[in-house]
Amino acid sequence: MKRTLFAGALGLLAVLALHGCRWEAEKLPYLGEPETITKVVDGKPVEELVYPAIPAFQFTSQDSVPVTEKNFDGKIYVADFFFVTCPTICPVMKKNMLKVYEAFKGADDIRILSHTIDPNHDTPAVLKQYANDLGVSGSMWQFVTGDREKIYDIGENHYLVTAGADSTAPGGYIHSGAFVLIDKEKHVRGQYDGTTEEGTNKLIADIKRLRDEYKND
Repeated sequence: MKRTLFAGALGLLAVLALHGCRWEAEKLPYLGEPETITKVVDGKPVEELVYPAIPAFQFTSQDSVPVTEKNFDGKIYVADFFFVTCPTICPVMKKNMLKVYEAFKGADDIRILSHTIDPNHDTPAVLKQYANDLGVSGSMWQFVTGDREKIYDIGENHYLVTAGADSTAPGGYIHSGAFVLIDKEKHVRGQYDGTTEEGTNKLIADIKRLRDEYKND
């Protein structure tokens, strides 16, 4: 009887171990419409799916310095869209993003990029005060402003979220409550509800999971 129970326990451990290995090997999905390209490998054409990446950009941070895609080379980062005078979801989003900030504060490989969709009001000085009020310092979390149309374009066409002016919306702007996870190659790897604790916790877990992908590659 003892031998049977022992054998059963070993079998269960083996199943759990196998399941764990499969889970660890499973990667986060890539979001966006992929393009099929043909490469020549060993003299033979091979088709490969290439997923879209965040393009080159330049905005201005709360410290009045340029922020470009190069600031995020080799980094995992989280992007979102907001405006300082937002009367609806932004305060909740920033409270939740603070949890992400605190979870990875001091980490060299993690960054946060928050784009204002009201650049006329949200100048670098306004964004600096906003960051200070949140208790954010250093370069890990960048709040950026810039050309209105470029901000809307990169939000809607590349981060795959809603971002724009809307006179019928509270505060005059409409935007997604999503937190967008970007990998080191600037591919979109996840979207999370930044207005909920559940979505925020899932994001934190997936940042760690994405880190593990790079460790295992």
